[in-house]
Amino acid sequence: MLSVVIETNNHEAELAYTLSALVVGAVEGLVSDVIVLDHGADDGTERVAEAAGCRYLRAWDLPEVMRSARGDWILVLEPGARPLSGWVEAIFEHTALETRPARFSRSRRHRRTLWQVLFRRQGPLEVGVLLSRQLAVEKAEAGGKSSIVLARRQITRKLSCEIIPAWASVRV
Repeated sequence: MLSVVIETNNHEAELAYTLSALVVGAVEGLVSDVIVLDHGADDGTERVAEAAGCRYLRAWDLPEVMRSARGDWILVLEPGARPLSGWVEAIFEHTALETRPARFSRSRRHRRTLWQVLFRRQGPLEVGVLLSRQLAVEKAEAGGKSSIVLARRQITRKLSCEIIPAWASVRV
């Protein structure tokens, strides 16, 4: 089982895109819960999260959130990121055979422009990160209040499926 963690702040539309991509994982029995960590958004983020059945938190302690996750594996995504077809099978396979963290492959259709490569740093969660709950708890306890600490300094395996990065999402 998999828990998905999405940290957001005024990303109502982007959160809806990501949650819609996760539906297939819930139907297939992979996604057990989705946890939305909100930094005090003043848009409809809370309504979107609650309508989708997510656990919505405005104040949180990251190690406690990781310990309370239902899944044995944690998938951390940016709001707006959308795994493409085949992601459920790729995660099933990875979690059955591996113990180390993984990331999605970059979408071939959504490559960064030269301008973005030169002048915009790639975020640590741009291609998501999948890690065991045990490792997530250890990394969260080591320091940090943001889910970004879960993605930093990771040697990861690349999953065979692609992800549309959050920066490619349509901004409303």
